[in-house]
Amino acid sequence: MKVVFRWAVAGLCAAGFLFQTDAAEVSGVKVEDKIRVAGTELLLNGSGIRYAVGGLVRVYVASLYLPQKRASGAEIAALKGPRRVHINLLRDINANDFSKGLMAGMRANLSPAEQQKHFDSLIRLGSIFGQVPSMKKGETLSIDMIPGTGTILSANGKRVGEVFPDEAFWHALLQIWIGPKPIEESLKPVLLGVTASNDNTVRNENRF
Repeated sequence: MKVVFRWAVAGLCAAGFLFQTDAAEVSGVKVEDKIRVAGTELLLNGSGIRYAVGGLVRVYVASLYLPQKRASGAEIAALKGPRRVHINLLRDINANDFSKGLMAGMRANLSPAEQQKHFDSLIRLGSIFGQVPSMKKGETLSIDMIPGTGTILSANGKRVGEVFPDEAFWHALLQIWIGPKPIEESLKPVLLGVTASNDNTVRNENRF
């Protein structure tokens, strides 16, 4: 199945966005306090910025949504119900480079046994990003975990690729941002709700 990653902003999908009212702002991006995924209301656990080039370049805003707020990976893994990692791109990026970053993040945070367990899913994930040359500023990416269904990747609210049936794959992907060696050190405590913001230019006192 050919995956189309060039995205005209799509309508709402069954797994995804519903209408919201409350929102914070992170690096110019509107971040909803609550969303609904698979019929379940999720709360914003934290939202922050992924930097590159030693903190000089803002790559994307990452937001973590959970059924209840939690402050550690173990607590998140113990939760029941859907959950989401949502990414808002702040600049154009090469999709292949983005994919390589995800893979490197997983290798840094998963044991060899865990990497082997998710090997097939990693190959599939890489093939999705491999079919497009770039991802544009303003586009969005969601990674949802739906109990009984699996891990779903959506671009601008529209599912891309097939479902990853292993629900544990979502938790493996989450380690990229909150594992022992996170891809962005300053982003981890923000996603876990321990720190309000990692904005390196403007102090943000919003509580998530």
